[in-house]
Amino acid sequence: MSTGDLLSIDPLELKFPFELRKQISCSLQLSNKTDNYVAFKVKTTNPKKYCVRPNTGIVLPRSTCDILVTMQTQKEAPPDMQCRDKFLLQSVKANDGATAKDITAEMFNKEAGHVVEESKLKVVYVSPPQPPSPVHEGSEEGSSPRGSVSDNGHANSAELTSAARALTERLEAQDKSSEELLKRQSCKSGGGVSFMIVAFIGLLGIIIGYIMKKS
Repeated sequence: MSTGDLLSIDPLELKFPFELRKQISCSLQLSNKTDNYVAFKVKTTNPKKYCVRPNTGIVLPRSTCDILVTMQTQKEAPPDMQCRDKFLLQSVKANDGATAKDITAEMFNKEAGHVVEESKLKVVYVSPPQPPSPVHEGSEEGSSPRGSVSDNGHANSAELTSAARALTERLEAQDKSSEELLKRQSCKSGGGVSFMIVAFIGLLGIIIGYIMKKS
């Protein structure tokens, strides 16, 4: 903050988050710390590049005034992101009850004997704010089930082992019954019995392998 006899200026640096092909704005606040009406005028070394609203005005006694400075769209970034543009804010006492319409160029003429305060402001380019990193919901959701399986791995393995043992016992009992049945029918279809045994054993192996794979 710059503290003069008439106005305090905040900030002293105009910081623009520089982006190509985009209008960028920043603001200044002028504070009148006197009991007088104070007129101000804003000048810049590059008037075509910036728009200042308001560029002239009156700050009432013990009050503030906000100024908006807009940089026009830029097609190229300056070397090393350094800016040489400058602003000059002039302030002078005005008559009581004065308005912006009463401001003239003569009021800021030092040669005419007017006491004019001047404050120089620098222009600084800063990096634009970075958006937050996108959250990959799929990866987070995908990790949860894997963690659940890992946490409950021992319990699931024990349950599957018990189920496999019970199923094996049942299949063995059915196998014995099937053998007795096959012996009775062996006289009628000797070749067919061998095929059924092979098919049954193959099916049993597939079921047991599937269960052990799950565990």
